[in-house]
Amino acid sequence: MKILVTGGCGYVGSKLVNGLISDDHKIKVVDSQWFGNYLISNKNLEIFREDIRDINENHFKDIDTVIHLANIANDPSVELNPNLSWDVNVVQSIKIIELAIKFNVKKFIYASSGSVYGVKEEDEVVEDLSLVPISIYNKTKIAAERIFLSYADKINVYNIRPATVCGLSPRMRFDLTVNMFVSQAFNNKQISVNGGNQIRPNIHIDDLVNVYRHFIINNLPTGPYNAGFENLSILEIANIIKKIIPCEIKINNVTDIRSYRLSSKKLLKTGFVKKYNVSSAVQEIYSSFTEGHIEDNDSCHTVLWMKKNSIK
Repeated sequence: MKILVTGGCGYVGSKLVNGLISDDHKIKVVDSQWFGNYLISNKNLEIFREDIRDINENHFKDIDTVIHLANIANDPSVELNPNLSWDVNVVQSIKIIELAIKFNVKKFIYASSGSVYGVKEEDEVVEDLSLVPISIYNKTKIAAERIFLSYADKINVYNIRPATVCGLSPRMRFDLTVNMFVSQAFNNKQISVNGGNQIRPNIHIDDLVNVYRHFIINNLPTGPYNAGFENLSILEIANIIKKIIPCEIKINNVTDIRSYRLSSKKLLKTGFVKKYNVSSAVQEIYSSFTEGHIEDNDSCHTVLWMKKNSIK
């Protein structure tokens, strides 16, 4: 199968592209490479170092499936330049989906976010609950979802709503909760927790890669799908890490209203099988630190890197 992956050099994209190549798919990647390129050359891989705002017809020729990962990721990054975020995350959505339709792409898989639900008190946050954005980032994700679904009569659209991702990737990020706490525990011997009671859903990066693979090979009903399997408080995450890495936990009296759960029953009913968890992510990152394979630097933090390089 021939697959176009936007944002294929990113945290999730790098891991996903490697998996798709091992599945013997032919891959095109379009990525601005703001954070580098960690993909290994392969006869089945074409990489275009281009901003998705410059995406064109040549990228879509002979493509069967589009996996659209490229975006300005997370709340703080979006706040740096809201206009850029609306342009990249939303305005370009129309161009991308229309090009996919023009070239008879069969499936369009979009990386949305589980944060689109906002603050919810329900124990089971399912796909038909209302979307209540609490940030510009949330709003851009919701807007893009609605744009893509408006074309569902012409192409199979899947809006995947992942939980907060954790685990190792060639393009590592340490501005995600679990990954950040592991870095703090290893490098500082202390985890700094703001509040602690707020709930965050989590998904291991290898499970998320397998979610995208699942939608590629199975013909499933179009629409939104949650992808998150462990709803844990921030303090619970810190304590999981403390059991693996010797460290202290410092609790700061700082309010963080972001708190939500995800139910992935809809996804699991399609036959998807979860294989990994937060603990396995912690262990693999810790091992990689101790073996000297990774380090926490500015390029692993989206906001820091965008500021340092004046990305706009």
